[in-house]
Amino acid sequence: MTEAPVGTDALVAAFLARTLPKSGWTHVAHLRVGLWHVCRFGEEGALARLRDGIRAYNEAVGTANTDSSGYHETLTVFYVRVIADFLQHAASTDGAPDALLEAELIATRGGRELPLEYYSRDRLFSVDARKGWVAPDLKPLPEVAERRI
Repeated sequence: MTEAPVGTDALVAAFLARTLPKSGWTHVAHLRVGLWHVCRFGEEGALARLRDGIRAYNEAVGTANTDSSGYHETLTVFYVRVIADFLQHAASTDGAPDALLEAELIATRGGRELPLEYYSRDRLFSVDARKGWVAPDLKPLPEVAERRI
């Protein structure tokens, strides 16, 4: 089995080429790929690319995008907004995430339970939330400058 790439550029390249081993598509890998996209394309551009990229990657590794598996629209939008908010408050970003920026994102906003601070479990894991954007029911998401989703 092929090892998952370590560097962010290698990780993103493997994701985009659909050569990243399924075992390498972890929660942290999602965050790193998301951060890379938001740094380069902004919130709106990243979201458009990630929607297509995650669906295509899932299909390439045999994960069906269905009502109960694969791509999840609300989680994708949620994390893109969280990453955009993180970058808005980060000390400095030059358009390219580095290891320190990634580590800070993962440490401060990378918890797998973070979405459940904003969503009830039933709402977040509903078919409606998987298939389309569903607003949080527990507390609002942070506002990010120039968000157009």
